[in-house]
Amino acid sequence: MDANRALDELLTGRLKPGVYQWRIPPTPGAVGDTGWTERALAAGWRAYHLDGRRARDKDAFLRLCAEVFAFPATSGGDWDALEKCLTDLSWAPARNGYLVLYESWAELAETDQRSFRTVLDIFAKAVEEWRETSTPMTVLLSNVGVEVAGVPRLA
Repeated sequence: MDANRALDELLTGRLKPGVYQWRIPPTPGAVGDTGWTERALAAGWRAYHLDGRRARDKDAFLRLCAEVFAFPATSGGDWDALEKCLTDLSWAPARNGYLVLYESWAELAETDQRSFRTVLDIFAKAVEEWRETSTPMTVLLSNVGVEVAGVPRLA
């Protein structure tokens, strides 16, 4: 299945929410592809983009998440706080779901493997928590030539 079709299947609920590797279409904005963010928003999903080039260690990743997800100031700055915020999101309601695109995740994986594995565990727990609700969460790890062992490919 190509990346555009996989995204459509996900946004329409025909594909089970999860943490997936996803190869982003090489030409965003091309005819027939309005971009993943716009497509998610049009389908009633709240979209988040994590640029991993800004997060090469635990503290940088936690700061990035606090910024991108607009966590409440009282949320803290550790792994437990991240998990709690990702399973709450009451300050950021979504109509049909939450879609997180984590690009350049290899930056963290290469410099801090332990933190990267913790991130994957937290994302998996958040996805599980949201799975049976009316607003499921899916996390897409964009991959371009590099893959994560144990994480299924969406496209």
